[in-house]
Amino acid sequence: MHDMGTRKRALALVAQGRSLNSVSKEMGVSRYAIRSWQTRIEPIKRAGMPCPRCQDVPTLPEEPAAYAYLLGLYLGDGCISAHRKGVYFMRITLDSGWPGIIDECETALRAARPDNSVFRVQRQGCVAVTSTSKHWPCLFPQHGPGMKHTRTIALEPWQQAIVGDHPWEFIRGLIHSDGCRVTNWTTRVIAGERKRYEYPRYFFTNTSTHIIHLFTDTLDRVGVEWKPLNQSRAAVTVSVARKASVALMDLHVGPKY
Repeated sequence: MHDMGTRKRALALVAQGRSLNSVSKEMGVSRYAIRSWQTRIEPIKRAGMPCPRCQDVPTLPEEPAAYAYLLGLYLGDGCISAHRKGVYFMRITLDSGWPGIIDECETALRAARPDNSVFRVQRQGCVAVTSTSKHWPCLFPQHGPGMKHTRTIALEPWQQAIVGDHPWEFIRGLIHSDGCRVTNWTTRVIAGERKRYEYPRYFFTNTSTHIIHLFTDTLDRVGVEWKPLNQSRAAVTVSVARKASVALMDLHVGPKY
């Protein structure tokens, strides 16, 4: 028989990426025993994890930077839908051409609710990164009936505090969902010769004026200059083109990957 401290230490070593074989040799415990502890102890531990917003004294998520990024993804390409028995699905639908962003999204979902499952649903041209939890509406009170642009989207004071502390993570989430970095080009006559001139810029497009304001207010906070584009469609596109501002965006956001 092994005490609980031994069992937890073995599981901690496995969680660090160690093989069952190496942990077994180091601790003098059979691999069969470690496997059995994984199925018996970890689910019990995870099931007891409270929601930070449902406690008598609500707290912030344990990893606020990851939450700020996930909030940006959710406002851009995410939705929360009710399932049976009070469970909710959080889905972030992303272009399958950006596997790095898909991985980062999954990591952020796991950081927000590490006790819940995360899985991917492959669709034509996109991937829906999905997680189930009873507490997604607690963590994302912007959830409501209908599409986001048909209702008010405003951050709670505790969300404002997180975005205030981690503005670039919030901006990255928005760009990774509904934004892009592109290279524009034009021509100039230099010393009598017409030459091609290329320059990068960032775009963010969303139909919700509230989400647009959240994006631009955060850009203002970090010193990024921006301007809206004149368009006939309902969606609003924000452009970041000035050299110094693009350099800031490149430092903290960068191209999709």
